[in-house]
Amino acid sequence: MKSYQSVTPQEAVKVIKSNDHIHLSSVSAAPQCLIEAMCERGRNKEFRNVRVHHLHTEGPAPYASQEFEGTFQHDAFFVGGNVRKDVQTGYADYIPIFLSETQKLYRDGVLPCDVAMIQVCPPDEHNYVSLGTSVDATLAAVEMAKCVIAVVNPNVPRAFGDAMIPMSKIDIFVEDNTPLIPAHFSEPTEQEAQIGKYCAELIDDGACLQMGIGAIPNAVLSQLYNHKNLGIHTEMFADGILPLVEKGVINGMNKKLNRGKIVSTFAMGSQHLYDFIDNNPLIEMKDVGYTNSPFNIMRQPKMTAINSALQIDITGQVCADSLGKKFYSGSGGQIDFIYGATHSQGGKPIIAMPSVTNKGVSKISDVLTAGAGVVTSRYHVHWIVTEYGAVNLYGKTMQERARLIISVAHPDHREELERAAFERYGSHFHFIQ
Repeated sequence: MKSYQSVTPQEAVKVIKSNDHIHLSSVSAAPQCLIEAMCERGRNKEFRNVRVHHLHTEGPAPYASQEFEGTFQHDAFFVGGNVRKDVQTGYADYIPIFLSETQKLYRDGVLPCDVAMIQVCPPDEHNYVSLGTSVDATLAAVEMAKCVIAVVNPNVPRAFGDAMIPMSKIDIFVEDNTPLIPAHFSEPTEQEAQIGKYCAELIDDGACLQMGIGAIPNAVLSQLYNHKNLGIHTEMFADGILPLVEKGVINGMNKKLNRGKIVSTFAMGSQHLYDFIDNNPLIEMKDVGYTNSPFNIMRQPKMTAINSALQIDITGQVCADSLGKKFYSGSGGQIDFIYGATHSQGGKPIIAMPSVTNKGVSKISDVLTAGAGVVTSRYHVHWIVTEYGAVNLYGKTMQERARLIISVAHPDHREELERAAFERYGSHFHFIQ
């Protein structure tokens, strides 16, 4: 027998009023039926200046568009593909923040949370539901919200850890049966496969891994079948880890925290991934303040963090959030894990990226493009990997760094970079090996 009373999405969003701050569950857990109902009220001009917060979400995000200027203000913690154009044209905005600290915005009262709109699995016999694929800052929003609206959806996996919350935390229930939006990733190119090979060579047996999504992480994972006793402590994971779990390569036996468990704060992938998470005690979905705490990360032996970049200059400055002045993504958890891996016993922080864009423009430059933001500073950077090799900048002088970085640039651009380094450092640069 159902232990709650549900209402329609249209009825649920009537609690939203002008000047409210709304939090949405992230990635595939974004509650699309509530978003649609909220935007319909917006079209009817029933409120103004409603601020919408979230991390990356999959699916439509109409509240960020020009259509709703003055009705909604998109102030998200990350710039995903579904809002990128709106942020770049100024109709939406972005709050720059380390992923580990997103939960503090709510818990410390920096941002109010008037309404948290989340998606959960059906309740169990103990009247608990699960946040499924999105714990991240959503748990903090649920804790601090004046009103919590939950979409009960049987397609949301019943994930354990901090994802489990009592029904008493929820004020309004809505029912939906829409499948979660799957994320599809292309097969790695030859270039990406080579990057994956170089990264895999840096990963020791017994290492604990953090990596994101996309072709390069999948290329890395595909090279690890002969490794042993790998662990996962990450902000997110996708389908790429599943074959390694099935083969016993990923077993978490060398971890100090959450030994034997795969720990993450959100997940995004195929239906196969969501089925794998469902009712699986191997998976612990945790609060982002836990997963991304550098002080937790550094407790894992051989913590190996693999992150990407949009541009790197020859001093080692890493831009990962913008293309010049245009915001493209966000800092995410890059610094959380770079710092944590740096202080892990045997840890390795790695920045991996293709040497050129798909238009042949070098991603390694003399100086960052005007307006580009530094996410990982030259003081934090260690390993840089491209399809031309892996170099370690830690403990190297500025001129040594330049030489190493240029060595993994695309050959078509090395002469130009060497000329720029010569102009910067003088004739002595040519004698640095």
